[in-house]
Amino acid sequence: MPNTESAKKRLRQSVVRRNRNRSVKSSIKTQIRKVRDAIAEGNVETSETEFRLAVKRLDKAAAANVVHANLAGRVKSRLSAAIKAIKQKKK
Repeated sequence: MPNTESAKKRLRQSVVRRNRNRSVKSSIKTQIRKVRDAIAEGNVETSETEFRLAVKRLDKAAAANVVHANLAGRVKSRLSAAIKAIKQKKK
């Protein structure tokens, strides 16, 4: 338990930040799951729509240092490659 006033405040701040970061990470994972489900179904339009939302959330999280920028880039790259692959199959 913190003893000083500043340590108590830091504890309060860290609790708030941890909860916010967990929420952001959870929403990112949910959005990525939606994209992967649409890809698995072979639905190009839905996957592209969900992909745009996933990219937006990933970029915002990376900008706020919730996730590493390389993680965001890696996930975006893999999802876009998967969408491109189902587009090629449709042709």
